[in-house]
Amino acid sequence: MSSNQPIGVFDSGVGGLSVVKQMLAQLPDEYIVYFGDTARVPYGSRTSNEIIAFGEQIVSFLLRFDVKAVVAACNTSSSVSLPVLRENCPVPVLGVVEPGVRAALEATHNRQIGVMATAATVNSGAYSRCFQAYDPGVTVYTLACPRFVPLVEAGRIDGPEVRAIARQYLQPLREAGVDTIVLGCTHYPFLAPVIEELAGEAITVVDPAKETVKELSALLASLPPGSSRSNAASGVDSKAAEPERHRFFASGAVNSFYSSGRQFLGNFPFRVEQVNLDEIDSKCSTGGQ
Repeated sequence: MSSNQPIGVFDSGVGGLSVVKQMLAQLPDEYIVYFGDTARVPYGSRTSNEIIAFGEQIVSFLLRFDVKAVVAACNTSSSVSLPVLRENCPVPVLGVVEPGVRAALEATHNRQIGVMATAATVNSGAYSRCFQAYDPGVTVYTLACPRFVPLVEAGRIDGPEVRAIARQYLQPLREAGVDTIVLGCTHYPFLAPVIEELAGEAITVVDPAKETVKELSALLASLPPGSSRSNAASGVDSKAAEPERHRFFASGAVNSFYSSGRQFLGNFPFRVEQVNLDEIDSKCSTGGQ
């Protein structure tokens, strides 16, 4: 394993940039290859089979860059497809569910925890199972928040409509008496300032992105040293030159992705390249270049 191998990160859209933000802060020397599946966002209403197929397709794409690890920076994919991805991927694959669960258990005092997530994540039961595995005595309230992802994808992270929607979603969790809320979708941290303000000081809001990158750091420290795989790919364009430090890909329009990157990260001096995974798969299956 070579230190200059990149780390693959993927999400259904721009939400995984919340994980990238933490990586840039905590692991500034690492290289990132990011894929946002913006053409097929949101994943929350997708079937399990679709989510698994998307995850396998994206991981296959990231492996073309000789990544040393993959972060499924998408709670929906982590909840539904992580076991399959881990079984079939030759490098470690991290999800975002367990890190968020552990952080929430450390934060809670009354063991009443809320999880705001997509419908697919809620329906998967992944958070409830994970909480029960760590602490069978904890009470977990999962709540689907389907309107959050479209807001973030559109770059709308504050304003009267955002606050009204957040207030509506928070109400049942407040009535349940939770003292901790997990943002169970990597899109949601960009709404954290609004959610935290409306939730009040009595409720701790947990951002799994921070905890996921802490876990990633520990994983990287445990990986055996060695050389990179001999036939490392240089990317979609098959350039032999030294690759850019970080590379960002989107399956949909790149302009909106770039605008979101600038808004969410404060500074986004990177190109965003559009890539159609179906076309790549077709070329691979027919032997095309």
